[in-house]
Amino acid sequence: MWLEIVALLLTAIVLWDYLSTRRQKKMIDAAGIKGPIELPLLGNAPVLMMGESAKTMLSLVSRIIAKHGKNIKLTMLHEYGFITADVRMIEAILSSQQTIKKNSLYNLLQYWLGNGLLLSTGKKWFRRRKIITPTFHFKILEEFVEVFDQQSAVMVEKLYDRADGKTVINMFPVACLAALDIIAETSMGVKINAQNEPNFPYVQAVKTVSNLMAERFMSPLQRYDQTMRIFFPRLFRKLNQNIKVMHDFTDKVIAERRDTLEKAMKESTQNTASADDNDVGCKRRMALLDVLLQSTVDGQPLSNQDIREEVDTFMFEGHDTTTSAISYTLYLLARHPEVQARAFQEAVDVFGADKAKPSTMRDLGELKYLECVIKEALRLFPPVPIIGRHLTEDVTLNGKNFAAGTNIILLIYNAQRDPDFFPEPEKFDPDRFSPENNSKIDVFAYAPFSAGPRNCIGQKFAMLEMKSTISKMLRHFEILPLGEPVQPIMNLILRSTTGINIGLKPRIY
Repeated sequence: MWLEIVALLLTAIVLWDYLSTRRQKKMIDAAGIKGPIELPLLGNAPVLMMGESAKTMLSLVSRIIAKHGKNIKLTMLHEYGFITADVRMIEAILSSQQTIKKNSLYNLLQYWLGNGLLLSTGKKWFRRRKIITPTFHFKILEEFVEVFDQQSAVMVEKLYDRADGKTVINMFPVACLAALDIIAETSMGVKINAQNEPNFPYVQAVKTVSNLMAERFMSPLQRYDQTMRIFFPRLFRKLNQNIKVMHDFTDKVIAERRDTLEKAMKESTQNTASADDNDVGCKRRMALLDVLLQSTVDGQPLSNQDIREEVDTFMFEGHDTTTSAISYTLYLLARHPEVQARAFQEAVDVFGADKAKPSTMRDLGELKYLECVIKEALRLFPPVPIIGRHLTEDVTLNGKNFAAGTNIILLIYNAQRDPDFFPEPEKFDPDRFSPENNSKIDVFAYAPFSAGPRNCIGQKFAMLEMKSTISKMLRHFEILPLGEPVQPIMNLILRSTTGINIGLKPRIY
């Protein structure tokens, strides 16, 4: 009896899955997109993943592209769609206003980030983007450069203890603490001193949640809250406890900042103080939080929850991505001494022999070759190696028709290594981005900051932060090729299973 009931239920589920996805399947087939054999309900992902691991994921993607082409059908547990490394298909998706909704992979971040700029869509996304854009005005970025310089100076000072030319240093956790200090001060206007106090609860919570999210991304049983509760209850509790620590901290900062702003505005009307002064009489920098506190939608101020969504989004997007980029750039400089020598000489030409001289916006603008180095590092190791989209309506992309409900994964990592667009794609060659060559690069073949209407709003901020931090490292240290080679891992953020390792030796000049 029970076997018959189970068989009936399974048949019903398989039938439901077939009927509810057949339109997506039919249109994907008509578009000529092929893939590995599919199993009922399970799809073809289990077939692809058999015998694979996180370490082999990038290799697997390259193999299936070689076998099935740049557009590959991918199905799993009622999710029907395709993955693409086709630059023209990527262009069609990223440039369309109809394809701005993120796919279900991003649901992992929902409880932490809410519906902030990364995850929101439609009218809410458009309004938030409009509100936040002024945060990256030239004048505000100029003030942020001072924060970049101060925090990268702290990072360098703390590295001298290990700069003996022999010690292997995994730069990811080091750069992560510096990036956390930078993004906290620029987004919330507070110093969390992550580099000097790495055990501060908020800092620990961000690191813990980031690492757990990375694990969830790679584990099908952790992908959904329901299955994670059942199979990984302790990890699920740990995740939620640490997210609460972050939310409580952010809520406290927002409440205090709002209260301070309101008091300052009242006092300023009485000519006793300025809203631009802090409690020690110094001019206060504008932070993202200040912009949000002073913004309105339809005449109404944003709620504390609205503001927390955006602040948390910036804390997530603004530390892990730059951590990955800075670490991989230093790794490549260590293993290409001729490139490092050229970048170091440029830094000396700009800053002189005074290692302690602070960098300014103008100085960073003159680091033309270092910018080429960073761009080439971002090509080989994009911090966001994949981008997900979910179609909410039928659309035509690159001459092919796709149904609403289709999930798409854009393989940025693979597209940026396409030999049709980048000759000798595995070669580290910063001159690809020299002034004479830069104009030849296809904007959708090279999209480390995404492209189109949902491109990264903070890309100028990120580039200035990277130039400040990496130039500071070059001025203080010779960067050496020590430790294991990187083993990049396909994740929400590009990491390495072996660490991102270098050695350091103090420069004498």
